[in-house]
Amino acid sequence: MRGVNRVMLIGNLGKDPDIQFLEGNIAVAKFPLATTETFKDRTGKLVSQTEWHTVVLWRGLAELAQKYLHKGSLVYIEGRLRTRSWEDKEGNRKFATEVVGDNLIMLDRRTDGGSGGSESEGFGSDVPPIGDSPENLAF
Repeated sequence: MRGVNRVMLIGNLGKDPDIQFLEGNIAVAKFPLATTETFKDRTGKLVSQTEWHTVVLWRGLAELAQKYLHKGSLVYIEGRLRTRSWEDKEGNRKFATEVVGDNLIMLDRRTDGGSGGSESEGFGSDVPPIGDSPENLAF
């Protein structure tokens, strides 16, 4: 039986995208994304709960993120979860679970004096697999 590994998030960037270029001029961007859920507890008090996700974008999406996204930007990200592991300098095994995005929609309102509507232009790309040695991607 086949499995499904699909993630859909709407949230705000925690900082500007960090972009690097790998061999062959392949762009990869990484940034934290905050999603916040608000609900009422038993007493009726409004409670907000924020989760932080690490998002990785490849190639054209990475360059797009560098050009248009900044800390606080509201985005829709669609992709898949990828867990990678490596050994740190002390020999300890480390793990990171990241969202590898393959679709990005910018949800911020336009500020360029345009139509005033929301900017929701979708950008897709062929995202390559991270490969067997993702430790090279540590930022």
